[in-house]
Amino acid sequence: MADETEVTVPAPGTPRPSRRKEREGTVISHSTDKTAVVSVVERVRHPKYNKTVQRSKRLYVHDEENTAGVGDKVRVAETRPLSKLKRWRLVEILERAR
Repeated sequence: MADETEVTVPAPGTPRPSRRKEREGTVISHSTDKTAVVSVVERVRHPKYNKTVQRSKRLYVHDEENTAGVGDKVRVAETRPLSKLKRWRLVEILERAR
């Protein structure tokens, strides 16, 4: 067995690296209970014209304490499906709306 690969095992008690996606966006609606709608804007380069194009997505986010308000900048993380549309949870509020 000449080509043995080494497997590194983390020490007990160390946190595992997160493989879940995180996004930052703006709350655009908070009319439902424990749910906020967050608009996430990403900038991508157009493949043909090489111009930067903005694309936005609406993410349905689980907000357990109903703390986020409309206009707040928030960080959200991917999670297991919580309902028909909710696949994200609120991690933190980065900036409150004025």
